[in-house]
Amino acid sequence: MDADDGRLLNVIDVEATCWAGQAPPGQVSEIIEIGLCVIDLAAGERLAKHRILVRPARSTVSDFCTDLTGLTQSEVDTGVPFTEACTILAREHLAGSRAWASWGDYDRNQFTTQCRRGPAQYPFSARHTNAKAVFAAAHGLKKRPGMARALSIAGLPLEGRHHSGSDDAWNIAALVLDLMKQDRWPHD
Repeated sequence: MDADDGRLLNVIDVEATCWAGQAPPGQVSEIIEIGLCVIDLAAGERLAKHRILVRPARSTVSDFCTDLTGLTQSEVDTGVPFTEACTILAREHLAGSRAWASWGDYDRNQFTTQCRRGPAQYPFSARHTNAKAVFAAAHGLKKRPGMARALSIAGLPLEGRHHSGSDDAWNIAALVLDLMKQDRWPHD
């Protein structure tokens, strides 16, 4: 199936190095996990859940980050470099031609920032949908809820661990499908 036919959607959720306060001197927030769930929009189902662990180059995983995401430094040390992760997204998930969605703009902005630092090429198409904004508008909410709260509002279960990129992508995909069933998901 051609990625440009509009049938498949990549739902992306990233986890990045983080700290309870400011980043330690010389460190910057970097993506350490890319969660991806592929949705077949025509069939209205989640097809697959993927996880790409990314080895940080300019930061380390703090205890705060481990408590939040469950990811440890030793685990992310087994990951691929960020440039390779972007290549995997482009090659295996057709990210450059397939529409994609994320919960808010954080994920898109984190990729943009990290790609600007070089040498990775931005892997995604311009066809991005902010699922958080669509959800808030569909439910008449002035404040855009976090993913876990949105699942509760929609009457959907939180599957897996919150702040796990692959589990969050899977859950965001459930919210996208729920919006589709209500005919509130934008059509390309």
